[in-house]
Amino acid sequence: MQIIIYSVLGLVFLVVGLIFINYVGIFVRSLLSGATVGFPTLVAMSLRKVPVSMIVDARITAVKAGIHLSTDELEAHFLAEGNVEQTVQALIAADKAKINLDWRRACAIDLATKGTGKSVLEAVRTSINPKVIECPSQDVGASKRSIDGVAKDGIQVKAKARVTVRSNLDNYVGSALEETIIARVGEGIVTTIGSAGTYKDVLESPDKISKVVLGRGLDVGTAFEILSIDIADVDVGENIGAKLQESQAEADKNVAQAKAEMRRAAAVALEQEMKAKVEEMKAKVVEAEAEVPLALAEAFRSGNLGVMDYYRLNNIKADTDMRDSIANETEE
Repeated sequence: MQIIIYSVLGLVFLVVGLIFINYVGIFVRSLLSGATVGFPTLVAMSLRKVPVSMIVDARITAVKAGIHLSTDELEAHFLAEGNVEQTVQALIAADKAKINLDWRRACAIDLATKGTGKSVLEAVRTSINPKVIECPSQDVGASKRSIDGVAKDGIQVKAKARVTVRSNLDNYVGSALEETIIARVGEGIVTTIGSAGTYKDVLESPDKISKVVLGRGLDVGTAFEILSIDIADVDVGENIGAKLQESQAEADKNVAQAKAEMRRAAAVALEQEMKAKVEEMKAKVVEAEAEVPLALAEAFRSGNLGVMDYYRLNNIKADTDMRDSIANETEE
């Protein structure tokens, strides 16, 4: 019995010793930093597969910055697949800049930006120091390098804009990001250029574009507040109006040619039809001429035509053929 008791005690002391050895450094670090985390809490975090050192370091960082966060809050955010370290840094940055941001909202922003290439720390930094968005994007691989609009005189105008924005942390969760700002600014610039009488009006006063676009409230429903829209470059492009007129003229010419071809084909068909009718008439004439000898024979048999009458008829026919021959020679 004593052996069993001593064995159990030895096992307990061994487990306690291992726990002490594994967590004594972390415990002492938290104790000296004023953010004490007890041994039971450290063991429980390990059992929940939470990185103990990272959670303790994040709590120490927060406490040293004057922000009191419990290990439960940090663990909950980690288990929700949030970035604990960046969220704590964002909370500290907001506190130092006197921006109203609590832990729950910071966690919500961090989870909302997950997978978008953004982060809660970047959102807070942008809220403190506004950033400039190129419109359109000038990154390598961008499909367009300028925003193209056409004035009423048909001349194309190419523009580039720089949009200065600041993060709106109150509306950051569930709101549109930079792509929407770029699209809305581009739409506003195209509309403003299109409403200009001539391209010269745009070149003379490019600031009118920024004023009109800025007055449209393009940041509604987005995660940013637009501070200014500056036209960085304005250039003249192609004469779109002339190209459209040229294309229209070419299309009209093709239509006219098609209609003329239809009329020509109809005329050719009518000509062939008339030729067929002429041949048909000629066949009827030949058929009628073939009946003449039969009629003469019948007249001889019936006594209505004599020999002398027949001779006179042949003389008249020969005289007519001679006259036709003389007339043809005279015409030649």
